[in-house]
Amino acid sequence: MEFNELIRKRYSVRAYKPDPIGDEELTRVLEAARLAPTADNRQPFRLIVIHTKGKEAELKQIYNRDWFVQAPIVICACGLPSEGWVSRKGKSYTDVDVAIVMDHLILAATELGLGTCWVAAFDVDAAKRILNLPDGVEPILFTPLGYPADQP
Repeated sequence: MEFNELIRKRYSVRAYKPDPIGDEELTRVLEAARLAPTADNRQPFRLIVIHTKGKEAELKQIYNRDWFVQAPIVICACGLPSEGWVSRKGKSYTDVDVAIVMDHLILAATELGLGTCWVAAFDVDAAKRILNLPDGVEPILFTPLGYPADQP
């Protein structure tokens, strides 16, 4: 798919089919995220792949929308500020790096016919607790990952 067509095709999906995602598709999406450029190539991020089946109630504590847990997978993109690059003026680029990573992931998913929705307005404390995140790991973004059941 040509790049301009890809970016036009991407949209925020808010209804998902329950169809499973194959290991090959998931690997391709995660590999696209891994290849994303980060400041000084430090890669100060971790991706948490969450299979939603049986975890819907917990995940809805993080972001209380029915469509958030419809997809078979939810991905949390976390930042590791202690590992990120900091400019001479003290600006940390970890959040920027995580945003680039998520963008690569979302575009790769779109190319494969998968839907996503960038979620940043979630309950950070619930995410830390439910995902059992250690100190120094900050949840920054979430996205469901699944086959769209809606239209742009």
